[in-house]
Amino acid sequence: MSTTDAVAFWDDVYATRPAATDPQPNDRLTETVTDLPPGRVLDLGCGDGGDALWLARRGWHVTAVDISVVAVERLADLARSGGVPDRVVAERHDLRTSFPRGQFDLICAHYLHTSFDLDRATVLRTAAHALRSGGLLLVVDHGSTAPWSWDQDPNVRYPTPHEVAAGIDLDPAIWQVERADAPRRIATGPGGQTAEVTDHVLLIRRTA
Repeated sequence: MSTTDAVAFWDDVYATRPAATDPQPNDRLTETVTDLPPGRVLDLGCGDGGDALWLARRGWHVTAVDISVVAVERLADLARSGGVPDRVVAERHDLRTSFPRGQFDLICAHYLHTSFDLDRATVLRTAAHALRSGGLLLVVDHGSTAPWSWDQDPNVRYPTPHEVAAGIDLDPAIWQVERADAPRRIATGPGGQTAEVTDHVLLIRRTA
């Protein structure tokens, strides 16, 4: 499918629901990052912006990207109204064709799933190469389908964290897998409903 189709789809996803006024960070981000010293972070697929804003409020300098113009503009507005416009740069990128410039201490990719063609392994490999020495790549994927998910394909199969790591195919002399597991949690959907979901968590450190 074309880039235009993907942009239109994701713009529609965000435009047809109310703008988040206080988006919350992802649980796997907060448990991973809380004790880290702030630095430069790249948020791939920033969505409503909960992760980007949480990081900025803790002193991180955030580059947050999304394919949706609606999502990017809403995040920029929230950063201004929340008093952290100097710590959040919101950029529109279709990761199939462009990737943010710079080097980062942390790169996050939370639920970077799409029904459109996307070579995720290449995107995540590019992200790993954008890490500074000692930097972390945090990849959190769905391991199950929540009842409120936009994608209810009963035949979907979510790769395990080890399979994702194998697909990225990084040199173990330079990048080290620090975490690869499938924890469960109780999640809350946009309508307030709750359900147990599984996350696939992969954490990779650049050691050289």
